[in-house]
Amino acid sequence: MEKPSVTRGQLERTLSQSIQALYRNELGHQPSKITCQIFDSKIAIILENSLTKPEQLLAENGKEDLAEQVRSDLEEVIQPQIKALIEEIVGISVIDLLSDSKLDTGRSGTIAVLADSPALRNL
Repeated sequence: MEKPSVTRGQLERTLSQSIQALYRNELGHQPSKITCQIFDSKIAIILENSLTKPEQLLAENGKEDLAEQVRSDLEEVIQPQIKALIEEIVGISVIDLLSDSKLDTGRSGTIAVLADSPALRNL
């Protein structure tokens, strides 16, 4: 049997850095902090300051509905890329991806449900 080669912390860091790079490259925006936590066959991803400048501008000028629609459309477009990124890094299929954002806090959260738990090396 092959031994797991990465620790939970290493995998969480790799996911955080890769998701941050994806947001920077695809949206031209870099969230201030991305936290990934692995729980068995689930991964929780929290993005701080995830709103782009246009979304912030809309929300600050009374166009919250439009800002929410823009956010929803952006999430819909970027979710397949996040799913593919997680599958590539973790090596396990993502069977469900759930996400939500809050305009008032600027946070976004995603939960990835994996087909199996990743094999992780203990320290």
